[in-house]
Amino acid sequence: MAVQTIESAAVEARRRIRSNQWRGVTSGVAPGHVQANLAILPRDLAFDFLLFCQRNPKPCPLLEVIEPGSVEPVLTAPGADIRTDASGYRIYRNGEFTAEVDTLEDYWQDDLVSFLLGCSFSFETAMTDAGIPLRHQEQGKNVAMYITNIQTASAGVFSGPMVVSMRPIKREQVVRAVQVTSRFPATHGAPVHIGSPGDIGIRDLDLPDFGEAVEIKPDEEPVFWACGVTPQAVALNCKPPLMFTHAPGRMFITDQRDADYSVL
Repeated sequence: MAVQTIESAAVEARRRIRSNQWRGVTSGVAPGHVQANLAILPRDLAFDFLLFCQRNPKPCPLLEVIEPGSVEPVLTAPGADIRTDASGYRIYRNGEFTAEVDTLEDYWQDDLVSFLLGCSFSFETAMTDAGIPLRHQEQGKNVAMYITNIQTASAGVFSGPMVVSMRPIKREQVVRAVQVTSRFPATHGAPVHIGSPGDIGIRDLDLPDFGEAVEIKPDEEPVFWACGVTPQAVALNCKPPLMFTHAPGRMFITDQRDADYSVL
């Protein structure tokens, strides 16, 4: 039996998603490939959002901006369709979360500009390769995500709080986790906070704003990374008339390799 190449893993995952054979959390799917958060906005809001990403590279590291009306991410996943190839989408209208859908085909407009943002799922392979276990993968859950009191730098109409993803890390492995993830600034890089969730406005780790809670053992610390769900918190805050995003934890898988984005 031929061994599947890493280049084909992302294509196969997107094919299964597009054909509705599988739709779920993408942590651990197509390991070695960069995954992306999505934010899709009307053209008249695109410059403000581009500026917002430029000013907030930790939560919103830009991988690609797709031309207005186009559905193909020609730089990161040629041949893919941004409307169908993420495993889930959310629709926000006037700051209200109105629906979660499998595809955007029925909602597409010719003036829409799509932004692909780096995702922390992309450095998880490097973490597990370094011997750092990931509780959400072990338990088959989505990663826990929280809205914090850390404010982003505003740009045009966009402003609001940063969202973080949390992973419990053994205390003796925290330094190693920082070292490993800092190699990937295009997918959020090093943590923004370690321990003391109350210091960043998180009242209860058992009640994430997105995703699912996981156990934190006595010998572990909660470690927090900037998260590409931040635009969804910004949408709730700024109330743009229309924004499409990925569903939290259900990402767009690109053809790009994690190793190509490592800076060390």
